Amino acid sequence: MRTPRSTYRLQVTPDFDLHAAARVLPYLHELGVDWVYLSPLLHAASGSTHGYDVVDPSRVDVSRGGPAGLAALSAEARRLGMGVLVDIVPNHMGVADPSQNAWWWDLLAHGRDSAYASAFDVDWDACDGRVLVPVLGDDGSPPSVAYPTPADHYELVSWRRGDSELNYRRFFTITTLAGIRVEEPSVFASSHEEIRRWFAEGLVDGLRVDHPDGLLDPAAYLSDLSELTNGAYVLVEKILEPGEALPSSWATAGTTGYDALGLIDRVLVDPTGEHRMPGPSVDWPTLTHDTKRAVADTSLLAEVRRIAREAGASADAVAEVLACFPVYRSYLPRGVEHLDAALTSAREHRPDLARAIDALAEVLRDPDHPAARRFQQTSGMVMAKGVEDCAFYRWSRLTSLNEVGGDPSVFAVAPAEFHAAMALRQRDWPHAMTTTTTHDTKRSEDTRARISVLAEVPEVWAAALDRLLALAPVPDPGFGSLLWQAVVGSWPASRERLHQYAEKAMREAGDHTTWTEPDAAYERAVHTAVDAAFDDAEVRAVLDGLVARIDEAGRSNGLATKLLALTVPGVPDVYQGTELWDHGLADPDNRRPVDYDDRVALLAHDAHPKLRLTAAALRLRRDRPDLFTTYAAVPASGPAAGHVLAFDRGGALTVVTRLPIGLAARGGWGDTVLDLAGTWRDVLTDRVVTARVDDVLRDLPIALLVRES
Repeated sequence: MRTPRSTYRLQVTPDFDLHAAARVLPYLHELGVDWVYLSPLLHAASGSTHGYDVVDPSRVDVSRGGPAGLAALSAEARRLGMGVLVDIVPNHMGVADPSQNAWWWDLLAHGRDSAYASAFDVDWDACDGRVLVPVLGDDGSPPSVAYPTPADHYELVSWRRGDSELNYRRFFTITTLAGIRVEEPSVFASSHEEIRRWFAEGLVDGLRVDHPDGLLDPAAYLSDLSELTNGAYVLVEKILEPGEALPSSWATAGTTGYDALGLIDRVLVDPTGEHRMPGPSVDWPTLTHDTKRAVADTSLLAEVRRIAREAGASADAVAEVLACFPVYRSYLPRGVEHLDAALTSAREHRPDLARAIDALAEVLRDPDHPAARRFQQTSGMVMAKGVEDCAFYRWSRLTSLNEVGGDPSVFAVAPAEFHAAMALRQRDWPHAMTTTTTHDTKRSEDTRARISVLAEVPEVWAAALDRLLALAPVPDPGFGSLLWQAVVGSWPASRERLHQYAEKAMREAGDHTTWTEPDAAYERAVHTAVDAAFDDAEVRAVLDGLVARIDEAGRSNGLATKLLALTVPGVPDVYQGTELWDHGLADPDNRRPVDYDDRVALLAHDAHPKLRLTAAALRLRRDRPDLFTTYAAVPASGPAAGHVLAFDRGGALTVVTRLPIGLAARGGWGDTVLDLAGTWRDVLTDRVVTARVDDVLRDLPIALLVRES
């Protein structure tokens, strides 16, 4: 199996197609990138900017460059000695416009007799043998797209009925993304026909599998995929809760890196700020239980009812167990302990349901029972919508912690804990991806790095927040804290970007306004606060003063984050554009176009500290892999030992600054020294250094050392 030493994620769109991506490869190669990593390429719905709504899996999307574009990019990658990693979407297909999806069109036209009836996960008995299609407006207005006619195999109904009555599996709460059954050999073969060609013709070297937890049997799917690709490098977009391990039996090199992201962020957070940060006291387990239960009772009620029907059980009991599930899902018989924990918690939350939960437990513990298998596909949906897409927008203590795959109640990670986790990562998953920004992160790495500084100056932040809320009040001060942290973290963002973020954040929070039932007065107040950041001189003065106070420390954190990500065990991924400062927010903000001409010019002149760091680390990993084969913490001693984090990867030694404001307050490094033997050169400054930390970090808050021969 060919394994990348690093990757660089490109968002391939109709405006930045495969031919454009191919033209960027020489720059990526010069940057030190080993493999290019591409967003989904299969034919997606017309106008799709992300590619996750595939409508035809048999061909590369023409609007993204088509087969010729992939061939051109692959040829250029081969010329440069680079590999190609592609994101694939096996869980679902786009069905917003049936005329674009031949499989869905045939299903609607012929029902159970369709050649594609086995491809979609339809509960035919729920709606008298018809597919319920929730697309009609509140006034009964029909959709603007065509449907088969005449046909008795589907029913167009109000969009409001989808969440409670839908009878086909979907992606999360999106009714225009219908789940497909890749567990069926014929469906797997048909949906992977083009992917098979990529490997047969040597166009692609590896795959990133989107949302494997939506599949009936992820382990079996990965085994099938391994056979199809002849054992190629494969990653899974699997979110692990704290303490949860990826099944070692899966045919994968590891996750896409959210677990590493959470550790990297938290080792740079000041733990003393945990109880000094302003904001309402909220119990995270209670909050997430309640948001998950709300999702199970509303937007995913159709899924809950289907499980209940198949189990012959109470929908109330099913919803409660889903709300109590501690991880994204189990893979029975693996993970039965998570199910047992959920059942116990559900009984404690709802003793009145104890008998119903006991009856349900017998079904859910049976790996072969249809209800148990469907429950496993659904628990991750409830977790994602209840936590990532809701609770993360209500919890506002330190929002740099509110990241995909993270638990905001885990405030900080001590260096010893970080080193232990990285040693295990080197032992068990040395080729898993390490990431700090993706197309799905709520805030980019540099935005989080700046926000994390607030934990070092909680009193300063509290005073600034009080002043901002007084000058530009919002109805919910807790949401106000989240909003102003986003403004501070991304400043100076444009007015348009911040309004876009504010709308998404308050509607995802869902406690005052929602996407389907917006509260105009509440939203107007929030948008007025955003405008005040640009139009009110006093608000602007508070913002500018706070950002000036924390920006240098934020840049120190940003450089530390990047160097850690590029040098810890795993395959580092650079998300497009983040080799420069990038203070992005949630999608679509994090999918903005990247100016590669600017980056080419800067790289030629070595003119940007983050770019210089990224290039040096990537080139070292690509050209000297022998320096990155082990992991050992490098101890420090002296008055500021707690402010340095260092480790040796087998010849390449990383040194970063922790808690820079606290370091400055204590007067700097003093006589702090690293436990170094031999002579070392910093590849970032091309300078031989001593063991004294003030010498190692004389020019930058970070260093990447290589032993002199």
